[in-house]
Amino acid sequence: MSAKPASAPTPAARPGNTMAELLIAVLLPSLVLMWTSNPERLGNVGALLLALAFPLAWAAYSGLRERRFSWMAALGVASTLLTGGIALLALDTRWLAIKEAAVPGVIAIAILLSMLGKKPLVRLMVFNPAIMNVPHIEAALAERGATAAFERRLKLGTLMLAGSFAFSSVMNYVLAVWIVHSPAGSEQFNTELGRMNLLSWPMIAIPSMLLTMGVLFYLARGIRQMTGLTLEECLHPQ
Repeated sequence: MSAKPASAPTPAARPGNTMAELLIAVLLPSLVLMWTSNPERLGNVGALLLALAFPLAWAAYSGLRERRFSWMAALGVASTLLTGGIALLALDTRWLAIKEAAVPGVIAIAILLSMLGKKPLVRLMVFNPAIMNVPHIEAALAERGATAAFERRLKLGTLMLAGSFAFSSVMNYVLAVWIVHSPAGSEQFNTELGRMNLLSWPMIAIPSMLLTMGVLFYLARGIRQMTGLTLEECLHPQ
């Protein structure tokens, strides 16, 4: 990623990006599938292709604008393409349930595998040098003899974060099996797919985000307790 002046705002930090992503990548495709799949409008294939165009276009736009590669965006694009492939090839709907469970499941496994290295994924999330004053925190931990205790807390946080994605994986599978029953490629399949996408937010995405926020709060609280530093002292000086 190319260097930017210190005063330039980071595109990812701009307010409204999250709401725009939710609208374009989730809400609009769901509404398209539910309202335009009948033969009098776009039909099954036309509605599905239009619905797939929204998240794919958003991923391309975000990548070009922010000029960085995002693994999460790549997973989203792969998930969208797999959904489209299942529908267009009229595969058994059980493959949709497997796909819905596989994406968060892969993330959960990646988080667990990161524990085998020196820096678990949670450590990279918490000790982001762009946000946290990492040398100051590590010095305070060493001074208090709390380095080993904090490493144990990081490992527990890693397990908790992996658990949140495991929860999402199981719930995605259950939701897909519960809602999607019609043959892939049919108008009913598109409608059920749109309904599943809408329900996945209150039933899965929001609880998973709350769990993730809880893990980060647990780790941030541990930093303050074990170092004796204030929040301002933990943050990277701007």
